[in-house]
Amino acid sequence: MTSRSTRKTARTSSEGRAVARTQTLLKGTGGIGTVRRTTLPGGLRVVTETLPSVRSATFGIWAGVGSRDETPSLNGATHYLEHLLFKGTAKRTALDISAAIDAVGGEMNAFTAKEYTCYYARVLDTDLPLAIDVVCDMLTGSLIAPEDVDAERGVVLEEIAMTEDDPGDCVHDLFAHTMLGDTPLGRPVLGTVDTINALTRDRIARFYKKHYDPTHLVVAAAGNVDHAKVVRQVRAAFEKAGALGRTDAVPVGPRSGARTIRTAGRVELLGRKTEQAHVVLGMPGLARTDDRRWALSVLNTALGGGMSSRLFQEVREKRGLAYSVYSYTSGFADCGLFGVYAGCRPSQVHDVLKICRDELDKVAAEGLSDEELRRAIGQLAGSTVLGLEDTGALMNRIGKSELCWGEQMSVDDMLARISAVTPDEVRAVARDVLGQRPSLSVIGPLKDRQAARLDEAVS
Repeated sequence: MTSRSTRKTARTSSEGRAVARTQTLLKGTGGIGTVRRTTLPGGLRVVTETLPSVRSATFGIWAGVGSRDETPSLNGATHYLEHLLFKGTAKRTALDISAAIDAVGGEMNAFTAKEYTCYYARVLDTDLPLAIDVVCDMLTGSLIAPEDVDAERGVVLEEIAMTEDDPGDCVHDLFAHTMLGDTPLGRPVLGTVDTINALTRDRIARFYKKHYDPTHLVVAAAGNVDHAKVVRQVRAAFEKAGALGRTDAVPVGPRSGARTIRTAGRVELLGRKTEQAHVVLGMPGLARTDDRRWALSVLNTALGGGMSSRLFQEVREKRGLAYSVYSYTSGFADCGLFGVYAGCRPSQVHDVLKICRDELDKVAAEGLSDEELRRAIGQLAGSTVLGLEDTGALMNRIGKSELCWGEQMSVDDMLARISAVTPDEVRAVARDVLGQRPSLSVIGPLKDRQAARLDEAVS
């Protein structure tokens, strides 16, 4: 069991001015699962979860910048920059960066989302100092050399081409555009061929300087880690790079949100010569801070979260109309999406869409059965715990929680919130979310007559 603690310690300079503040956010028996946060001068936050029983550690740095922070002409800059930070610093070449982690059997990577970017390395606990040094060097000392910008442009364009060759992936970008239009959240994280070709080294460098300020960063480490040692090494790395800034700076909190465009009854069809038609039927969901998100997670699990879910049973098991069918939620600072995906033969599109729409309407009107609710709560609780069985997942949890919510929740608290979801709460969120008029995104070789009937799914 874990318990909450608000114990705080502060170190002071010789003049008595506070220079760092440490809090124990969650404390577990014998140190298991202990989560601590230290805020350094300049606003950089360092969060760790200590698990002495493991022999690995994952270190990551989260930046509070994603594709929604881009102007139309900068679309794709965040992801482009993610690539460029691996290309070299004053201390290391690109080969040095990768070779350092490879030499100790570790793994290193990064990912860009619509509201944040993360760089991380997973290594043996004894190699954690190396991982900290390498990742901090990348984040604070990237050269963004003109020749690297030009060379990596081709790599990013190939990644865009790879995504466009996978309609099962591309349809989700299309759905975001269908729902949110030409807004930052509606544009693709990777950008487009035109925007990537137009980005210059100077524009990317300015973007880097603006968004990688310590007040926008969260450092997270999980595994067999010593919080004080991690803080000392991170602080030394950032101070050496001159990246800590003012001592009175206040960290940027969770996003306050921004007005977005939501559409209903909209249909977008992208014609492609594919073997399958790929569809996403959906509607506005919930913001990630909405208290109803727990009930929506249970609802989503029962609808399309596993082999026993309604959609899987109705579409695949009973009728054999699709191999892959599932539902999902995406929560942002100020809005969210709820979607149902299916991949099927083009001739079966309308049958699949009708079944999916019928099930959404049924649940919106009636909620879930007691058995569905019980099974969904059990499945969600189990998958939540099993998904946190490695240090990489733990680092993701504490880093994202600090960046997006500004607080930490223990696993026990998460399980309690899931278990406390009631039938009435599920019925209410089903009515609020699934009761809305949906929109539809389709990629595939639909003929004119088939395309003309797509409006039936959203009417």
